[in-house]
Amino acid sequence: MLEFQFLFKLLSGICKIRPERQIIILLFLEELLMSNNPLFELSEAMVAAVTKAGASTVTVDARRRIPASGIAYAPDLILTASHVVERDDDISVTLPEGSKLAARLAGRDPGSDLALLRLETNAVTAQPAPGEASVGQLVLALGRPGTDGIQASLGVISAIGGPVHTGRGGLLESYMRTDAIPYPGFSGGPLVDAAGQVLGINTSGLAHGASLAIPVSLAWQVAETLAKHGRVRRGYLGIRSQPVEIPAAQQKVLGREQASGLLIISVEKRSPAENGGLLVGDIIVAIEEHLVADPDELFAALVGEAVGVPTPIEVLRGGQPQKLTVTIGERK
Repeated sequence: MLEFQFLFKLLSGICKIRPERQIIILLFLEELLMSNNPLFELSEAMVAAVTKAGASTVTVDARRRIPASGIAYAPDLILTASHVVERDDDISVTLPEGSKLAARLAGRDPGSDLALLRLETNAVTAQPAPGEASVGQLVLALGRPGTDGIQASLGVISAIGGPVHTGRGGLLESYMRTDAIPYPGFSGGPLVDAAGQVLGINTSGLAHGASLAIPVSLAWQVAETLAKHGRVRRGYLGIRSQPVEIPAAQQKVLGREQASGLLIISVEKRSPAENGGLLVGDIIVAIEEHLVADPDELFAALVGEAVGVPTPIEVLRGGQPQKLTVTIGERK
């Protein structure tokens, strides 16, 4: 209240002051008002966030249409969306300062819609440690699809979930949905928080144009695998299954609360499941200590390092728990 009275008196007397002093006073008032304006502070924070993350956001030219975006995963590696990389050669990356470098495809994972490009030299500023995402969080989707500089779209995280089946026939282990507008060329660019920390990678290639983001924890994991092996290995057991309820008595035998598991209804001949001793009628309840209650959880457990490795699988057989060791096969 005292501050308001001070401003009122100052504005009332400003007309009696010489013009050159009026300018000084008006500038002072503007600074005073801005310093106490939370919207101004938020706006400035957003500008700083875009500047920070924009230093690692590049243009990826790997298709006939408008170029897309990418984010520096390492000084010589660019992470982008797989669906925007339509050719394996003649790929170029334009850095924030405008220089253009040749790049080659180091690997891709259509299941998560991620691809990794390798530059001919260390030329980009890698992103710092990733941030943590929460539903309702204010976020910025960034893109650099051309020579006009960095672009941004404001929104909030409306959902975090997974696993989820994608329009490309895969299963994404986790995802974030935002209401930020996915402008053309934003795929492959970062989704960042108000401090400029990367929360995810934008993509419109998984859900028929909807604005999704691949959480940075999953994206970084896929990028690491692509850098080492050029692909993400996804496993299979060779079974058909369906969810079933686990009665209270059997939960007591398991020694834990677990409402459901996967009933095996068929086993392929000469499959990893048959070779490992899994039988029709077994109920899979856990893989390597991770509880399994539905087919999506089983699918998610058979990704990456599990492929080709003897893996403990816990089943209920005749109402009693058993542990088998199955070497997970690789799904082609």
